Parts: sequence; structure tokens; C-alpha cells
Amino acid sequence: MAKILIVDDDPDVVAATTLFLEKEGHEVASAPNRADGMAAIRKAKPDLLVLDVMMEQPDDGIAMAQDLKKEGFDRPILMMTSIGRVTGMDFGKDEDVIPVDDFVEKPVKPAVLVEKVKALLKG
Repeated sequence: MAKILIVDDDPDVVAATTLFLEKEGHEVASAPNRADGMAAIRKAKPDLLVLDVMMEQPDDGIAMAQDLKKEGFDRPILMMTSIGRVTGMDFGKDEDVIPVDDFVEKPVKPAVLVEKVKALLKG
């Protein structure tokens, strides 16, 4: 199946997401922050990136997505975050500000996560 990289600083989210995606047959790796995530992308060349927003800095995931798009990263990015619950604001994909392929609010049901990953991998 696909190689998926999860960049999230919450070990519980990483563990649960990894479990659900490995159960579907995917190879899953993770990184706990933006810097390690960028290094892991260059090394592992994942087919899909699952990205949190708030890590060491409140906008790390957004800045990372912007940097990746500027560098020509052409694989799908699923932003999985609780920023909407934390801030009370609605967030979603936006080509200029949040250049991701799909956006899901945590906590996400396993079936929803699996379906979003399948859809993004099909392109």
C-alpha cells in the first residue's frame, strides 16, 4: 500500500492514527515536530502526509505545508487538527494560506480517517 508520514506532537494521536492506517496495510512513519517532519519527508518520500497544525509553534503545520508547496511537494496533505475547537474559528484548506488537500478536525473517527486517506491516495 502507501507510505504515510504523520507529523504530530501528540503521541496518543500518532499511536492511534498509526494503528488505523497500518490496519489498512499502509507503511506508517511519524515525526513529532516540523523540523523532524521536513527531514523525514526528504528521507522517506511519503505518498501522503498527515499533518497537525499546532506543534512547537501554534502555526507549525500551516508553515510546513506552505514550505512544502513552495519546494514543489506534490503528494497529498491531510491536515488533521483541533485548531478549530481551540480557537473557536473555522479553518479549512486554502491554496494560499493553508495549501493542503483535505482538512479534518480532531478527534476524527477511524472510518472517516481511512476514507479520507483512500480518497487522497486515489488522487
